[in-house]
Amino acid sequence: MKQIKQLFREIIPVIIGILIALFINNWNDERKEKKYLDQMFSSIEKELEESILDIKTVIPKQLASVDTLDVYINNEEVSLYSIMMRGNGIHFPTIKTNSWNAIANSRIELIEYEQLSALADIEERKENLSIRIERQMEFIFQNFEKTDRAKKIILRMMTLDIVNAEKELQSQIEEFIKE
Repeated sequence: MKQIKQLFREIIPVIIGILIALFINNWNDERKEKKYLDQMFSSIEKELEESILDIKTVIPKQLASVDTLDVYINNEEVSLYSIMMRGNGIHFPTIKTNSWNAIANSRIELIEYEQLSALADIEERKENLSIRIERQMEFIFQNFEKTDRAKKIILRMMTLDIVNAEKELQSQIEEFIKE
């Protein structure tokens, strides 16, 4: 019986020491995870703010291209290429999601569902916008020398569709930043 009591006297301090060490280790891990998340969300926010500025800069240029299209829409002597050059070229925003992609590929389990869902929606809208832009570029290159009204109307609609997609993306980014 004395041996059992002696064994408990020796084991209990060891168990308590192990539990304290585990508690300290867990606390330290949580502190590191919080610091990592704070840094990542700060970086994500900066990238998204830069993306908003880029969208705000590009939309007026795209609308100017639409205005130029409107001026020459019935002129069958002016090609799509000429219209694009007179409208100062083709402009698209850069949507930055590098920090989001970094955390999504490494420590996604640390992010709360609402934030995860909002960032995934932003990424999806970015991809959707990229597809629209790619389609517009293909259309322009396939119809570079075309002068007919129908092609100009299609290009006008494509550009306005891209502008609307950019505005929706901008709104979603602003909502994420606000929260």
